[in-house]
Amino acid sequence: MTVTAEKKQTIITDNARAEGDTGSPEVQVAILTERIVNLTEHFKLHHKDNHSRRGLLQMVNKRRSLLDYLKKKDVERYNALIQKLGLRK
Repeated sequence: MTVTAEKKQTIITDNARAEGDTGSPEVQVAILTERIVNLTEHFKLHHKDNHSRRGLLQMVNKRRSLLDYLKKKDVERYNALIQKLGLRK
């Protein structure tokens, strides 16, 4: 259900803008996306887990606000991230 340290490190290296970058919106959105995917798999087995569902909604809202910020600052980076993570259809 959680993201392992190795998986998180690969996500960071794949989405970092520079060496040692862990705070850029791209990295944060990628990590949140991985956590959201893991939680949606969790809910396929545990559909009555409403406490975790609240955490999922918080993560989705946080990702949405980070994406809005990135879109406002740099549309090209936003479009590249959306394409890379496959968030929009």
